[in-house]
Amino acid sequence: MGMLGLNDVKTGKKIIHNGDPWIITEADFVKPGKGQAFTRIRIRNLKDGRTTEQTLKSSDSYEEADAVDTDAHFSYVEGTGNDREWIFMQSETFEQHRASLAAMGDAWKWLKGEEECVVTLFNGNIIAVQAPKFVELKITETDPGVRGDTSGGGGKPATLETGAVVRVPLFVNQDEVIKVDTRTGEYDSRVK
Repeated sequence: MGMLGLNDVKTGKKIIHNGDPWIITEADFVKPGKGQAFTRIRIRNLKDGRTTEQTLKSSDSYEEADAVDTDAHFSYVEGTGNDREWIFMQSETFEQHRASLAAMGDAWKWLKGEEECVVTLFNGNIIAVQAPKFVELKITETDPGVRGDTSGGGGKPATLETGAVVRVPLFVNQDEVIKVDTRTGEYDSRVK
């Protein structure tokens, strides 16, 4: 990949920093009244999620990361505990890739099988997974609803079929299917 200079670093670009792939989440070009112009960037590590700030002078540059976002179907989980691996298959090539628990982040909580996800590949390995924005999951355990409970009266925890726990309105019962926003981890609606 190419080198990115002061004018090339933009939000969303992927770079190599200290040997790891990072994504630029913010980029501010600063031209002070006196002195040399610089760019201040906030970057997030694609492997572990850490964030940091960097300042680039006109002579600085970063190597562009060979990290690609692609669509893939979640197929199944192999192994148990922290040694689990999630198997994804690319739709176009039918190529399979494995994702570790670290690469999955919180996405594992929302996947039960056959979901279309966005995976980030770096050197052919999955380093990050984005679950679909909304998923429909069945509630396996929650306190029973009481007659007269309304949607404005608070909430209660509910365990979903994937093991995730979300807060639901009091009127939602066990064995119902609900729609969950995976970006916030919050209840969206009941599925009829």
